[in-house]
Amino acid sequence: MLLRHVPNLLTTLRLAAAPATAGLLAGGHFDAAFGLFALAGLSDAADGFLAKRFGLSTRLGRLLDPVADKALMLAVFVTLAFFDDVPMWLATIVILRDLLILSGLAIAVASRAPISIKPVMAGKLCTATQVTYAAIHLASLAFGFSIAWLSPTDAYVTAGIAVASALAYSGIWFTAMQRIGRKDFA
Repeated sequence: MLLRHVPNLLTTLRLAAAPATAGLLAGGHFDAAFGLFALAGLSDAADGFLAKRFGLSTRLGRLLDPVADKALMLAVFVTLAFFDDVPMWLATIVILRDLLILSGLAIAVASRAPISIKPVMAGKLCTATQVTYAAIHLASLAFGFSIAWLSPTDAYVTAGIAVASALAYSGIWFTAMQRIGRKDFA
């Protein structure tokens, strides 16, 4: 059945959109980069809907979906930071948050810690904030409108939510690591 592969295909296309979006930005094709970013966002919603509504979720999809999301955010934040449209410190916070989460997850899995791999509310809020931030900045470049009235407040809010999200995930990690520590001494 071909339908069961559609969510993973959409996720794979979103993954491919990350370097393509960065390339379009680097080439000064801001309208095309914004369009591709928007299309990637729609594909994220579509693959999630299809996977949940029709029971088409797969293990591969559960792994690829957050990777595709992170790759797109990384590509956009790094490229926009290169063009001084996003503060370098904000791009660094976004990248470090994701590296912290991935590193913690790798350590927990390697340690066989009882950790749940699912997003928490702070993580969902962080993703929504980053997507909104990136979309507004891409739109301002694509359509040539000023967002001076919004900057740098939007960067501070995005950074604060990213840090709060990192702390929430760190708390989950520390709890899981304490549980394996207790098992070793029990």
